[in-house]
Amino acid sequence: MPVVRKSIVTDQASRDDYVRGVGLLKQEASQFTTADFNIPGPTAVVHTYDLFVIWHGLTMMTPIPPGGNALARNAAHRGPIFLPWHRVMLAVLEANLQRVLGRAGFALPYWDWSADGDLGSPTGAPIWTPAYLGGQGTPVADGPFAFDPADPTSFTVRIESDLNGMLAQTERGLNRNFARTFPVGWPTLPTSSDVKSALAFTPLGGNPVDRYDTLSFNSSSQGFRNRLEGFIPRTPTQPVHLHNQVHLWIGGDMAPATSPNDPVFFLHHCNVDRIWEGWMNRYGRLYAPDMTAPAATYKGERIDDPIVSPLGAGATPRGVLDISAIYAYDVLP
Repeated sequence: MPVVRKSIVTDQASRDDYVRGVGLLKQEASQFTTADFNIPGPTAVVHTYDLFVIWHGLTMMTPIPPGGNALARNAAHRGPIFLPWHRVMLAVLEANLQRVLGRAGFALPYWDWSADGDLGSPTGAPIWTPAYLGGQGTPVADGPFAFDPADPTSFTVRIESDLNGMLAQTERGLNRNFARTFPVGWPTLPTSSDVKSALAFTPLGGNPVDRYDTLSFNSSSQGFRNRLEGFIPRTPTQPVHLHNQVHLWIGGDMAPATSPNDPVFFLHHCNVDRIWEGWMNRYGRLYAPDMTAPAATYKGERIDDPIVSPLGAGATPRGVLDISAIYAYDVLP
């Protein structure tokens, strides 16, 4: 029986379970240490939640193709693998939350940031109140993820990435800096109209898979994936970057490679996944490139290439296009 993912703002049970589950994973020691990931400093136990932080950080430094430039295209971003890779990550987190909560029926909630973008002044949205995720600050001082140096059970950031994307140990509170102005201004969140525009995009030509992504399958490609991920060049007619805009608007720990440090990361990506599911519900379960694409250029992004997870079984893009047996969303855009 598939679980049903609901809005964290409208479903109190999902909110309470998510907050409690994140706290449990933050306190749970894994079998790994920082030495296993070559993270400098004294060897320390890595907690289960922080494995997701490390996984994401390392992936952003893993270029596609191997030996290429990770800033151009990496194993989870700037290419067609973006949506399947994060779908796998969400599923692994959801399974771990189900385990520590002892609730097989738990479903990861989503945060519909476009509804808050419609408010015009999203800093006052319910999600940033103490009853949900708390607000901004360096560190965040209210809500369930506030840091108290005198309380070892409070939410603590233990792994961060430096300016070069390399992982490092730390011991501090969670940071958020809303509506940041560097490197460009992001005064608000994307709106529901922006989401509709991405969903309605029609490519040139008659190839159906071009709706999803196009050559050269990178940050300049046309198609739905890049419109949702947010690397389409910012112009007067395309000012919105959807996924990327949300990361940069929140700022703080949501900006670098270790962005899963902020629990809003998973709520954000659950909404991204929901938008993708709505797109596939409309146009079909399309993906590109297929296995005829040259491995020397696209290995790791093709439809049957494995998505390797250090926390569970691997998958392929093809294998995660239909997730109806595992979970569904209460509402699709």
